[in-house]
Amino acid sequence: MRTRNSFRQRCLTMLIIVFLSTAASGCASNPRVSQKPVSRTGFAFDTIVTITLYHSDKEHVLDHCLALCESYEALFSATQENSDLWKINHSNGQATAVSYETAVLLQAALQYCAQSQGALDLTLYPVSDEWDISGQMKQASLADDYTYYIPTEAALSELLAHVNYKNVLLTDENGTEIGYDTILSENTTYFVTLQDPQSAIDLGFIAKGYIADQLKTYLLSCGVESAIISLGGNILLVGTKPDGSPFNVGIQKPFGAVNEVLTTLQKSDISVVSSGCYERYFITDTTGNQKDRTIYHHILDTTTGYPVQNDLLGVTVLSDSSMRGDALSTYCYILGLEKGLDYIRSLKDVEAVFVTKDYKIITSY
Repeated sequence: MRTRNSFRQRCLTMLIIVFLSTAASGCASNPRVSQKPVSRTGFAFDTIVTITLYHSDKEHVLDHCLALCESYEALFSATQENSDLWKINHSNGQATAVSYETAVLLQAALQYCAQSQGALDLTLYPVSDEWDISGQMKQASLADDYTYYIPTEAALSELLAHVNYKNVLLTDENGTEIGYDTILSENTTYFVTLQDPQSAIDLGFIAKGYIADQLKTYLLSCGVESAIISLGGNILLVGTKPDGSPFNVGIQKPFGAVNEVLTTLQKSDISVVSSGCYERYFITDTTGNQKDRTIYHHILDTTTGYPVQNDLLGVTVLSDSSMRGDALSTYCYILGLEKGLDYIRSLKDVEAVFVTKDYKIITSY
């Protein structure tokens, strides 16, 4: 017996909600900044992408933002044929030339993997592909009699033997290994080698954050002073609302109704990124008893291959970088409440909101 999810509904559910009404009592201080938002919406990396500007004379940049998302997906997607990642994963262990952007993202990914001591691992892709949580959600939404696939411990153990971020080698055109602090150049060709030919990589745990950061850089270069960048669970706020007040950012209630808010934050010019077991998941039960239900979600334990089980429903990280927030929100979810809180409090310029299984809200500040 199983519980079905509407895949379309899950995709359209916003993990973080930004309330767009400004409730301003007067004119914006900058005449180019409009009180009325203009938006564009697209779909990339299996999530809804929405860019909202408060500039009536900047609407033309929205189309370029969506085009940038498409170009990054063409580089970073593990499933899109001829992307940089697709080429790496089909290289049979041979050195593969990659773009500057992919090299930058890989360098950051390897650093986050090391900092998390392997709790985050870009080579976990074969394991997550075996689960295929999103794919199973899609199939279940189309078939009343769909039975979810649960990988066996033996199958996962075989795949986990090839999970080790240290087997990913990033080098320059001279064969010199790229360190975490190496400054990369757009004029250099970079290569990636999977030293275990049976491994494969995925950058999903930081790719959306990186893209959000790049979109913000582009918007600022266009003179945009007030905007909201939304990539699913990644929200990046540019500046303030037109009247100078902060945006109202609602954190979605895990497993709640579409757009049901658990709590609201007032923030400006900051990244707000959420991760949790309620993003992509399916539920199974064998008895029909609520207590016997098992939630299988997309955040996997790199030691077992099974979804992480702890006292949390979700973690929201607030920082100056969406890519950093992407990595930290997932890592802190994996760590659990106590260790996650301790880790966040050890960092500078980072805050977090933890939501426990009994819906208690605990902040790091």
